[in-house]
Amino acid sequence: MNVQTSDTDVLIIGSGGAGLRAAIAAREAGADVLVIGKRGAGDAHTVLAAGGINAALGTRDPEDCWEQHFADTFRESYFLAHPRVVQIMAQEAPAAVLELADWGCAFARTEDGRLDQRYFGAHTYRRTCYAGDQTGKEIMRTLGVRIAERGIPVLEHQHVFQLLVEDGACRGAVSLDPRSGDRTAFLAGSVILCTGGHTSVWLRNTSRPDENWGEGMALALAAGCSLMDMELVQFHPTGMVAPENIAGTLVTEAVRGEGGRLYNASGERFMQRYDPERMELSTRDRVALANYTEIAEGRGGPNGGVFLDISHLGRATIEEKLPKMYRQFLSFQGLDISKEPMEVAPTAHYSMGGIAVEPETHATDVPGLFAAGECASGLHGANRLGGNSLVDILVFGRRAGEAAAAHATSSAGRGHAERAIGEALGSLDALTGTRGQSAREAQRELRRIMWERCGVLRDDAGLRSALDEVEALDRAAEIFEVAGGPANVSRALDARTGLITARATIRCAIERRETRGAHNRSDFPSVDEHLERNFFVRRSGDVESGPVPDVPSELTAWASGAPMCPGPERLLE
Repeated sequence: MNVQTSDTDVLIIGSGGAGLRAAIAAREAGADVLVIGKRGAGDAHTVLAAGGINAALGTRDPEDCWEQHFADTFRESYFLAHPRVVQIMAQEAPAAVLELADWGCAFARTEDGRLDQRYFGAHTYRRTCYAGDQTGKEIMRTLGVRIAERGIPVLEHQHVFQLLVEDGACRGAVSLDPRSGDRTAFLAGSVILCTGGHTSVWLRNTSRPDENWGEGMALALAAGCSLMDMELVQFHPTGMVAPENIAGTLVTEAVRGEGGRLYNASGERFMQRYDPERMELSTRDRVALANYTEIAEGRGGPNGGVFLDISHLGRATIEEKLPKMYRQFLSFQGLDISKEPMEVAPTAHYSMGGIAVEPETHATDVPGLFAAGECASGLHGANRLGGNSLVDILVFGRRAGEAAAAHATSSAGRGHAERAIGEALGSLDALTGTRGQSAREAQRELRRIMWERCGVLRDDAGLRSALDEVEALDRAAEIFEVAGGPANVSRALDARTGLITARATIRCAIERRETRGAHNRSDFPSVDEHLERNFFVRRSGDVESGPVPDVPSELTAWASGAPMCPGPERLLE
């Protein structure tokens, strides 16, 4: 099959919030830019981000400051976040959010016209700006308008299956159109990966079926980059549990931010046992483990969840503050959350590890290749604070876009890629055939393995069993059976990607022999101070560790403090 070609200065893979913000920055820096996305324009995973975006604006709590935002984020990362990445985010968040508001983002405002702010879990002050419970969707709308005003092309339905690397540098990427089967080689001076996380490898997750298999992570690893802290995956405390076909769908933290209360089947407000001071506004890792424990110990509801009640707010307030949640439960369950509690359970939600990047520019180990957003590591450590992901895409999308533009327009930014194009097309042809493993069955089995063996609670035996099972599944799926058109080739690519990212996750989880943040080991239930280190997966598959970089001297006092979560000891009693 012939391959089409395209040429640009900066190629951005991923049309979500990070990709669009990077595109705007690269264009404003003088580069030609092309954005390619797997889904339709405006429908990237960012639209599902609900609750809000963080910045120390001090609207509700004037004593808030960026240093406190740094402290909350770094401490609650269990000291695994890169201190400089956290510093940049906290310092630049206010300007990034205010800029977005100036561009027309319809954030909620106070009566005097300032951006309103609500509580999110583990934040010292109210610093989460929001647009009802559809903040991500509103941010995407705003960025989309800005993209259109600047004439930046966004090409839809492009499933990138290999980066073009020649002479040690990234020269572009090759993609498949799942509708037509067309293959395109995109040549570029710089490439930015903005492809999201890998939470689809778990049975219950907040992603849609054809996204978040870890596309950018697998692409980067194959290109020669390192992946960092892949074991650190956030399980959101509250996902829907019924009906089964939508189990895992996000129930936003904004419900708890607005005063939602958690109860078990006995009517106990059980967070009193786990974090009596912060209750439902504790950290996500702690609330998720509490919910998991209540369910595991037999105090769950009829669908295997606990109960989240917001009915005391009344219908008018709920429809104002949480309109999407109100409609979501009416639509899927016929449940009026202004009258009855929701039944919820933990769900795989966010990849806190990912591609290892340099803090200032988000450059990877491969010249010409950058990464931003959920596919990149460094900001969240072992526990992401709600509301930090959306500011992440703005701050580091902009920085990556500017750096990629500078690289693309330099003498180092151009090169040939004929050999790499040929290899990419050959690898795609070798992946599929008329006989082989069913991609759908491989995905289903992978999700089961990861949910049962590498979920909220883990142990060595389960993880090693998971690794054996995934490697056996990988051998069986050396070739995927493809019939019925290019959409099934795309599914096969997703399955292969999921096997790669799952294996990296399990290997890191085996090595982290402790409980820290979202990584709960029943056989190692305490924090090990000697494992205040980052784990790296190399292209060879080897796992190595390195120390977390030092905190800047001016922030050491802010960074001091002990981790809050004691780990899953109660499950061992």
